[in-house]
Amino acid sequence: MTVVTRFAPSPTGFLHIGGARTALFNWLFSRHHGGKYLLRIEDTDRKRSTPEAVDAILDGLQWLDLEWDGDVYFQSQHLARHTEIANSLLASGNAYRCYCTPEELTEMRDTARKEGRSVRYDGRWRDRDPSEAPAGIEPVIRLKAPQDGETVIEDLVQGTVRVANSQLDDMILLRSDGSPTYMLSVVVDDHDMAITHVIRGDDHLTNAFRQTQLFQACGWSVPEFAHIPLIHGADGQKLSKRHGALGVDAYRDIGYLPEAIRNYLLRLGWSHGDEEIIDTKQATEWFDLAGVGKSAARFDFAKLDSINSHYLRNGNPSVLADIILQSYGDTLAEDQRETVKARLEQGVNSLSQRIKNLVELTESAKFYAFQPEYPLANAKAAKLLDPNGTAILGEFAGVLGNLEDWSDESLEQAARNLAETREIGLGKIAQPLRAALTGSNASPGIFEVIRILGKQETLSRLTRIPGFAPGA
Repeated sequence: MTVVTRFAPSPTGFLHIGGARTALFNWLFSRHHGGKYLLRIEDTDRKRSTPEAVDAILDGLQWLDLEWDGDVYFQSQHLARHTEIANSLLASGNAYRCYCTPEELTEMRDTARKEGRSVRYDGRWRDRDPSEAPAGIEPVIRLKAPQDGETVIEDLVQGTVRVANSQLDDMILLRSDGSPTYMLSVVVDDHDMAITHVIRGDDHLTNAFRQTQLFQACGWSVPEFAHIPLIHGADGQKLSKRHGALGVDAYRDIGYLPEAIRNYLLRLGWSHGDEEIIDTKQATEWFDLAGVGKSAARFDFAKLDSINSHYLRNGNPSVLADIILQSYGDTLAEDQRETVKARLEQGVNSLSQRIKNLVELTESAKFYAFQPEYPLANAKAAKLLDPNGTAILGEFAGVLGNLEDWSDESLEQAARNLAETREIGLGKIAQPLRAALTGSNASPGIFEVIRILGKQETLSRLTRIPGFAPGA
């Protein structure tokens, strides 16, 4: 059997973080088994579905590198097929027309509430002759569900779950306007797409009982179900925006790497021993549904930041340099980009040791692309460029101009020699240098910075200091 999974979002908004985890689990399970991972857009709610939401979902999945197999399956393009199946169930006696009036349905609900019962359709048209139908009422088509016994699901995460059939009513398959319901469309699509495993949030567990009955009524094999616990906030409450229930695009804008998001979401409800950092290759080898817990996972920004920092520290310098350059946009002249990228590739590993996300990395790397603007916005750095600091930099510029070995070690030794001659500490040279070259009082090792900037750029920046005098 070829494993076939699907991710089936409704395009009524962004791809939220819970949906991204569901997509990831489906993707990993199919890849682990050498199967297929399909994408179905459940866009039958025409009032709420938007093209913008579809684009946001596709963009989010592609950014996370969760590419699907084949074409995107749009549910709205298969309504005729859904209707066909409802009519075939009607013809086989597994469904019936219900002519309840709106008033009857309201009375049915009110009576159930007064008697403390759950609200369910009472089956009054289950065995009635359509000739008794009141005039002017367009019927709905309902499934003739089993009334005795129970429906049992061997869930791959939740274990054996069961419900008495008496607790489930005859659900609507086609509305009075002829449109298929969500339940019907999902079952028909899962069958037609040859889905073998339905992996989704446990808020769909109740739906699984009704869908199982519909699969059986159609004479179709029921896929395996795996209902994964939902994600809660750190306080154990339902995930909301204040907890991190944001769109995937928001996490990208905040500065998280897609590989960090994948790693974090993988560990959000699934475990493999004590492993925390799991790359995609390892995740594909290890992933199974037995590792999914039954309890709700808790979203923790501190842990996400930690994982993101790991991937930044160990990221490909060229890739990170490209991301940084892209963020600068056209504020950087085209003829400068190659030079700046070369600097970033050399300096990004040191920069990434100190930051949590790409926004911070992009900001901290600006000095490799742009010369500091005077007066310096950083007050602490500006204070370092007092007359004493400026004078020592003028003298050091002369030293640098005559230096042939432009290595970190040679640069540092040159600064130490000057410090000894002037009988001052090394910091009296290094700190003004940092302020002059980066515009900040904090940066990676200043001699690394000088090496990466190169002699011409370093001396150019020093001569721009207000009050600079060479050899002063």
